[in-house]
Amino acid sequence: MSAEFGGRTGRQGRLSQWLRGRRPKEAAADDGGREALLLAAAGAGLPLAPAAYPAPGYRCSCDRVGCPTPARHPVSFAWQTQSTTDKAQIERWSRHQPQANFITATGMVHDVLDVPLAAGREALERLLASGIEVGPVAESDDGRLLFFTLTRGTPEDEDEWWPCELDCHPETMDEHPGLRWHCRGSYVLLPPARLPGDEQSVHWVRGLEHPLPDPLNLLEVLTDACARYAGEQPDHVGTAWPLRH
Repeated sequence: MSAEFGGRTGRQGRLSQWLRGRRPKEAAADDGGREALLLAAAGAGLPLAPAAYPAPGYRCSCDRVGCPTPARHPVSFAWQTQSTTDKAQIERWSRHQPQANFITATGMVHDVLDVPLAAGREALERLLASGIEVGPVAESDDGRLLFFTLTRGTPEDEDEWWPCELDCHPETMDEHPGLRWHCRGSYVLLPPARLPGDEQSVHWVRGLEHPLPDPLNLLEVLTDACARYAGEQPDHVGTAWPLRH
């Protein structure tokens, strides 16, 4: 399996080169901090597309009555084909839509292992203490920790795709409070992003200067932490795994 990810080191190098000498906190402090972080992600190969943002009264900018995922979803239904790493396009979106959040489409360059906050913090501490390479990690103030990793792969045989059926429908997320593996057909909010509520956001805990790791190196620790978390949650339904067809 490790050979499958071996060819991705070039993307890691591009990410490191893009951010050499410029850390996310430093970038966020300047006037172009938001745009700089978006361009850094795109420069590393992570495809982006505009997303909704919070509106007054805990509503969503999409104005959909009863929006199930306010400020957490793409603007366009065509987000998968719209997602891009093109610098000029992202600059246009960022400047013409200054309030917009952005999503990043998973399963092309990167996946995201998305876990409950308490389990994720425990796992992150264990991973770092064990010397295991951990890549970028984002925290969502709605109670999730997002581990950005290399994608599982993009096999030539279409039957070998690993679609993320559970995660590509955000309205089902409450049914799956454990581990979610965002891969093909899914997306996550890309920091910096705003959520409904006072000063609620999605923000980097470990920034984009950290290379994307092999997800399998994190999986055992994450699933173990989630299993303990599940034991403390009487209404827990189970861990949400991607479906392989």
